[in-house]
Amino acid sequence: MTADPRAALAILTSSLERHLEASAARRGENDPAVVAAYQDVAEAFDAYDDALLEAYGEVTPLEIYGGDEDDEDDDEDEDDDELEGPDDEDDDGVYLGLDDSEYDADDGEEAGSEGSPSRVESNGARRL
Repeated sequence: MTADPRAALAILTSSLERHLEASAARRGENDPAVVAAYQDVAEAFDAYDDALLEAYGEVTPLEIYGGDEDDEDDDEDEDDDELEGPDDEDDDGVYLGLDDSEYDADDGEEAGSEGSPSRVESNGARRL
């Protein structure tokens, strides 16, 4: 049976709309309507991605968040090592800005730059 990617996309779109509506009307942290809508989005996405692969040999660049990432295969950790440089042991290959040790939050200056005329703006730009 060949799934129609366009029909699967329509189902995914409507499940996203239902999730938005459930999220806007949620009644607490673990609202069953939001949880059900979340699961519907995940299932609809999987169906769309499978239909896209089957029909055209293509996939989306997205993945379903499964919760605790500690359960992932070690193979994925090995792939992340390729992104890391020699000094990037704890950052998983993603630069998130200045480290706490490099930034003094009290005055917006980098640590170790006392007397330096440059400042770091909130957008990360250096201002002289």
